[in-house]
Amino acid sequence: MSLFILGGVVMDTRPFNADKFDRTASADLVEKAVMGGLKPSEFMGEGEDNLTITGQLLPFKTGGLAEFEMLDEMRRTGARFPVMRGDGKRLGTYAITDISERHDQLMRDGVGFTVKYSVSMRKVQAGYDGGAIVAALISIFEALR
Repeated sequence: MSLFILGGVVMDTRPFNADKFDRTASADLVEKAVMGGLKPSEFMGEGEDNLTITGQLLPFKTGGLAEFEMLDEMRRTGARFPVMRGDGKRLGTYAITDISERHDQLMRDGVGFTVKYSVSMRKVQAGYDGGAIVAALISIFEALR
């Protein structure tokens, strides 16, 4: 069982964990002007739906940097991917909008003993972009050479 699956990246307790999950979602409503009363509103559809997952990695004990780099490459290429929660609920198709990382207690190679991260995503039109995920995987393997 895993915490989340972001396209081809599995977030679990090891090596790539998450300890916080935030979701904000909205609905689009349009108001119509009327005289002498409350403005009636009409539902126009689903609004923005944003997810943020945060956590901490211990690269020298459990790893996780390769998975984090895959997510960063997915952000750089604009990949769309399905997101699934650990209980099997499909949350929809998302694209990464922001990534942040903070390395603490730097080791000799410049990587932190602890790495705190945040990944923010926005719901996008359905359509699995397998090509972008494959490109992300290839670039990671090239970087590891």
